[in-house]
Amino acid sequence: MQDGDASIEAQLRASRARLLLSADAERRAIERVLHDSIQQELVAISVKLQLARRLAHSERTAAQSLLDEIEQEVRDALDGVRAVSDAIYPSVLAARGLAEAVRGAAAASGLAVRIEANELGRYPPELEGAVYFCCREALKVAEALAARPVLRVWEADHALHFEVAAGEGSSDLAESDLTELRDRVDALGGHLTLAPGPEGGTRLSAAIPVSI
Repeated sequence: MQDGDASIEAQLRASRARLLLSADAERRAIERVLHDSIQQELVAISVKLQLARRLAHSERTAAQSLLDEIEQEVRDALDGVRAVSDAIYPSVLAARGLAEAVRGAAAASGLAVRIEANELGRYPPELEGAVYFCCREALKVAEALAARPVLRVWEADHALHFEVAAGEGSSDLAESDLTELRDRVDALGGHLTLAPGPEGGTRLSAAIPVSI
């Protein structure tokens, strides 16, 4: 084996190891949300329901007020469940495709980013999921850019491409800012490029083969 091939293989092994560690960290974070937040909310709702049952006949006004609180807390718990579900695999991705899922991720992030993904079709679920999580990671990278970034997603030359670009005034990205995104792209047989962007800004782009 050539030294260059050995080096590339070692880099891929390190990349996959980091992805496994990242996936473990994400699972632990989800477990903490389920245990420390949603589970505790449901326990509190259960206790309040028992109290409302005792008040139902003797103090109807107090019971009704308590039921109103419980209704709102159930809604909050449902929002928490939906947020966890979307973190694992967003339902909109399976129902409406990559473009809508990326727009939803951008909206949820609160980041002032423009999404351009108008010509995308539907792809195998494993490909849509892989590219979606790459784009979601790219949105995290975009937060490091001072200027309002644009995230484009398109298909060309038997690959799905995505690009984050910001104009003049954007911050420089360190290689450490790109580690997780680069690992995801490399694991899919793709290539990540960081280069000067429009008007002296920053352009981060990747291409992932359609058959992964």
